Amino acid sequence: MEEIKAIDVMNYPNQCMPELAMDPNEFEEFRVMVRTTFKTMFGGRVPTREEIKAFSQPGTQFNPYPSVELMIEDMDKLGYGKICICACKMWSYRYHHKMIFDFTIDQVNYIVQKSNSRVIGAAGYNPFRIEESLRDIDKAVKEYGFKFVYVHPITFGLSPSDKKLYPLYAKCNELGIPVSMQVGHSAEPLPSWVGHPMDIDEVAIDFPNVKINLSHTGYPWIDEWCDMVWKHPNIYGDISAYMPRSLDERQVRFMDSGRGRDKILFGTNGMGLKVCKEQFMALPIKDETK
Repeated sequence: MEEIKAIDVMNYPNQCMPELAMDPNEFEEFRVMVRTTFKTMFGGRVPTREEIKAFSQPGTQFNPYPSVELMIEDMDKLGYGKICICACKMWSYRYHHKMIFDFTIDQVNYIVQKSNSRVIGAAGYNPFRIEESLRDIDKAVKEYGFKFVYVHPITFGLSPSDKKLYPLYAKCNELGIPVSMQVGHSAEPLPSWVGHPMDIDEVAIDFPNVKINLSHTGYPWIDEWCDMVWKHPNIYGDISAYMPRSLDERQVRFMDSGRGRDKILFGTNGMGLKVCKEQFMALPIKDETK
């Protein structure tokens, strides 16, 4: 089949701004995560920043591109049309009670401007700073041309239907932009129940004109994730944060069917443009789906 120009819906500023690269030893959430969720990668011990950089492919969160320009060069080589960079906000819910990720709309806008229209900007949302976040979203859309908002409610201990998220939905409805959010379990030691995909049910009904993307596959609630995407005209889903070859077969069947084909988005979550696209294109699904 002919080359497909990929659109990557989920990335962070630290993929192409080395000064923002994460130190896995800084937060207890990540120290626990590499001993449990990523145990097979690092033998149950916490790697140093240098070790995790050496282990990671170039152009990832832990081994970022040296510059925006070099990321764009790699996009051209690998057949990427555009990628989305999100001003993600994450809170240390259990251990430190401070921001883990606190990327700004100005950092994202710097990347957008450097990219010659190859990067799509997305604002973030901090449910503990509602008025400030709404002002930032307004500025990001009206002045910087950002196209959506990405929110990470699970690290704040909030479910998608929590009242602290409703001002965000109202703002997105006002501006006519989508909102994307993590659903599913948490790889970090955080309460996972708040990420259950079915919790978006009422939100989708309350805001029928807001397109909502359920990011990160909804695992382990695969059937529920598929159900929400299938049931609601305004609900979509993306497969970022999981290597395509490890996707649940039920999810692959769903996105290869008429029920899910036009509702599922591709994304890498900063796990590597090359490997994620290669694995996706190798999936046993129809060319039409790809």
